[in-house]
Amino acid sequence: MDNLFYFRPVNPAEQYILKQAEPFRTILLHIQVIIETTLPEVELAYKWKLPFYYIGKTPICYLNVTKGYVDIGFWTARHFTKHQELLVSEKRKLVKSLRYFQLEELDQLVLAEVLEQAYQFRQEKFLDN
Repeated sequence: MDNLFYFRPVNPAEQYILKQAEPFRTILLHIQVIIETTLPEVELAYKWKLPFYYIGKTPICYLNVTKGYVDIGFWTARHFTKHQELLVSEKRKLVKSLRYFQLEELDQLVLAEVLEQAYQFRQEKFLDN
């Protein structure tokens, strides 16, 4: 019995991250550490075939690899007061995102501040006014 190891099954959100090609896997893992360090109460879930971070039942952000970059989407970004110039809304009415093509583009301070705003405005309505 002493030689048995317990392996925790990898959840689908973690599988999504781990199956990505480089450099996206490394970018996602780095983002994951920043999110979970900045907002320790978040929970990683898997919805609509993407990793989502929630606090309780409220979504904070999602992660997506698409078209050659990593996209971190935020629903309440229109309420943010910092880094609006870095958030992309391209062809989306409600969601804005930070995009990273290479790990070197990722500014940890900016991401942490955007995450703090996502937390601050998490109760704001997603409706387009």
